[in-house]
Amino acid sequence: MAHATVEWTDNLEGAFELTALLRLIADEMRLRSTGVFPVGGIRVRAIRLSDYVIADGAGPDDAFINIDVKMGVGRSEAFRKAFFDQLFAAVKDFLGDLFERRPLALSMYVEEAEGWKHNSIHRRFGGQG
Repeated sequence: MAHATVEWTDNLEGAFELTALLRLIADEMRLRSTGVFPVGGIRVRAIRLSDYVIADGAGPDDAFINIDVKMGVGRSEAFRKAFFDQLFAAVKDFLGDLFERRPLALSMYVEEAEGWKHNSIHRRFGGQG
């Protein structure tokens, strides 16, 4: 399991390619995790935020993108550090000069989660449901 939720402020509409960002995160999880994240358990979604206050609330161009990642327990500290350092760098690179064009905060938080799930998608990849 690796689920990512990208929250982004609506004043960024049109400033970056949202679908491409979601695909980038999914591809990183699928291709660069060296099998640590089962492909059938990867989920990446976005939530457009229209109600928010940033800093003192006085900067109408202030914006943020936050990425929350939940993954199953058991990944090593070394894997988590290397993988998420690389993922964060890839997202920063993807956003390019957006940080120079406007006030923008980017954050990413990673959480190990224990949960209950039933997933028949794994069968497409040779795993159990």
